[in-house]
Amino acid sequence: MVKVPLHGVEDRLAEDSRSTDDASRLTRWPVGRLFPIFAIIAIGLAVALVGAALFSLRPAVHPAWTDHELQLMESLWIANLPPLPPDPSNAVADDPRAAGFGHRLFFDPRLSDNGEFACSSCHQPDRRFSDGRLTGAALGESKRNTPSIVGTAYSPWLYWDGRKDSQWSQALSPLEDPIEQGGNRMALARLIAGDTEYRRAYTALFGTLPDLSDAGRFPAEAAPVPGTPFESAWNSMNPADRESVTRVFVNIGKAIAAYERLLMPGPSRFDRYVEAIVHRDASQAGTILSADEATGLRLFMGKARCIECHNGPLLTNNEFHNTGIISVPGKIPDRGRIDGIHMARGDPFNCLGAYSDDPEKDCAELRFARTGAEVVGALRTPSLRNLQGTAPYSHQGQTPSLGEMMRHYDRAPLALIGHNEAKPLGLSRRERAQLEAFLATLDAPLATAPQWLAAPP
Repeated sequence: MVKVPLHGVEDRLAEDSRSTDDASRLTRWPVGRLFPIFAIIAIGLAVALVGAALFSLRPAVHPAWTDHELQLMESLWIANLPPLPPDPSNAVADDPRAAGFGHRLFFDPRLSDNGEFACSSCHQPDRRFSDGRLTGAALGESKRNTPSIVGTAYSPWLYWDGRKDSQWSQALSPLEDPIEQGGNRMALARLIAGDTEYRRAYTALFGTLPDLSDAGRFPAEAAPVPGTPFESAWNSMNPADRESVTRVFVNIGKAIAAYERLLMPGPSRFDRYVEAIVHRDASQAGTILSADEATGLRLFMGKARCIECHNGPLLTNNEFHNTGIISVPGKIPDRGRIDGIHMARGDPFNCLGAYSDDPEKDCAELRFARTGAEVVGALRTPSLRNLQGTAPYSHQGQTPSLGEMMRHYDRAPLALIGHNEAKPLGLSRRERAQLEAFLATLDAPLATAPQWLAAPP
């Protein structure tokens, strides 16, 4: 038999055999060599985790404040809150008689269509003048959370979107809103005229009420509220009569605003701490805030960047920011300020309107407000004072706790609409807890006499 040459195939098979043996050895060799490396890495991770745990358990110490931090701290001190600014658009803003009249109106459910809802139904004194609900509710369900009205006399804008530019203008909106109090200005004017005490208070402040006795000229109920039964009755009235009724309506709002100007936050533990620091009483300061609370204050002014928006003695810049708060599932993202500023400028009850008492109409805030793309999805910065009594948080009540709010700002997710101005913070769990502990030190009784915090006798 002729032997056919394999042209090196045998040699290659032999070589492959050797390669297979070598590969087998190579496969086995790294396992033995790598095991110590994995073990070292595992031990290192364990040591790091234990170290982190021990660090987190290490007691906090009171910060040694820098001069810059002391200046920031003083800027937040309620003792540096300036005097209440005048409201030239409201001639009775600081008249004690108007405050008394407005106090009675604020707690009177007769101002609603069904006689069940007063201003105080949503702005409850024992909840820091908020309502504890996700969104406000009266005759219907509101789109947004009910913000506290404490200290809003300092704000040039009202509502989450700033669609009102005065307290009196804001006070008018719920009175005729079908999902809030659902009333109408004709019925409200009749209420004032028909109640002896109200009539006396009104005429002392604003002069003679219009004579509403002619039912042909003055229907029982009427208001320019689109889509309501009141609208056609309002349109049937002559312009002069509509104007006289609207003046009564506006004056009701101005009296309520005079009362709301009395609602002010009081000094908190944080403020007592700053006072002790300012007077260089370190030993006293150490008994007012815990080390964790003081560390939370340092985070607030520094790493957590809260002070960029929550500044000044009321801890708000009264501006509008998009911070990427996610909408409630199933609800359209809130356009916020971009809609609010257009509504404010078109409002007949704004600073520039005929019902403003300011003869100069010096309305710089309204004239020069931002209206560009940067305010899409932006919402008003709330005050951080008295947060403990005003949960849930955010514009739709979608943030149930301060802890959840801390986690949101730490993550800084993309906004569903517009651009999130916030950036991820990189806070540890302990730092978030310390920041939350500091915020709790801002809780305090209101600096308002007790008789104003309950319904009048």
